[in-house]
Amino acid sequence: MAQARMKVIFGHINQRDRHAFSLSPVAAGLSVQPQVTDFQYTLDNPRLTYAQRAFYEENGFLVIPNLVPHDLIDKWRDRFLDLVEGRVDTAGMTKMKDIALKDKTNIAAERVVNKLQDFVWDEVLSEHCMLPQVLDYVECFTGPNIMAMHTMLINKPPDPGTRTSRHPLHQDLHYFPFRPENRIVCAWTAMEKINNDNGCLFVLPGSHKGKLEQHEYPEWEDGVNKMYHGVRGFDDEPKAMLCMEKGDTVFFHPILLHGSGDNRTEHFRKAISCHYAASECNYIDVRGTSQESIAKEVEEIALRRGVTGLDFKEIWKLRSRVVRGIEVNL
Repeated sequence: MAQARMKVIFGHINQRDRHAFSLSPVAAGLSVQPQVTDFQYTLDNPRLTYAQRAFYEENGFLVIPNLVPHDLIDKWRDRFLDLVEGRVDTAGMTKMKDIALKDKTNIAAERVVNKLQDFVWDEVLSEHCMLPQVLDYVECFTGPNIMAMHTMLINKPPDPGTRTSRHPLHQDLHYFPFRPENRIVCAWTAMEKINNDNGCLFVLPGSHKGKLEQHEYPEWEDGVNKMYHGVRGFDDEPKAMLCMEKGDTVFFHPILLHGSGDNRTEHFRKAISCHYAASECNYIDVRGTSQESIAKEVEEIALRRGVTGLDFKEIWKLRSRVVRGIEVNL
């Protein structure tokens, strides 16, 4: 696996190295192919330097420091609180709750809700997935016709002592019935300082060159949150801990193995993300594949919420919108 060729075993990306990490991989002590001539995961676009393209090709992710303005992040945090606390209607959105707290009473909604999904049509939160400086980078991976496919504001509250605030190692492509995977990318923005203590992302560099693995719920003692599927067999692989500052954005490939730790602080850890795909991508039939189980789970949830007559593909169509260029297939 590509990560075995890394020059160092990662501990974390500290403040001193974060700019070098995103803009000069060699300075950060990371290996890249010295002469990349066959770019598979990035497209010709002057937004990325050669070093940035080579780094993403080798590792499957790229951090861009201070990309998103802090005043917008503060605005989105306020909107999140308005939505989860009931001051604004969450029609069309999904509030996901920590399994250890979902039945508790007399507890703040911010402490219980760990994700707000499908805000792609919300007039405030959708600003993130349409932000020009974000889309300028997204275009380097998808091309000019861009669909926002999956939106999430991820709220990691202080862990209740069950470690249910962590997220198992997984690949995002597991959830997506569209291809090709190389024209899909996630933009994940830190809404505050994120580090090892409050549950930063960790990634397996180079794992995007592998295949889509079998996913299932991990056997955790105190339970696992809904839809938190994971993979097994990678515990001994070297991981990069993505410690980030407010406004930093990491772009990563949908096959890149990644997860996050539990929040061991008394404060909240928030991030906002969007998965994008080239609108030239096509939906695939997941029947008979490792994705069939997640498709059935999504369809069953839709039925319980009164959404009838829609299959996995049609549900995804409702969750997406064109954000740049034109809509072609998706």
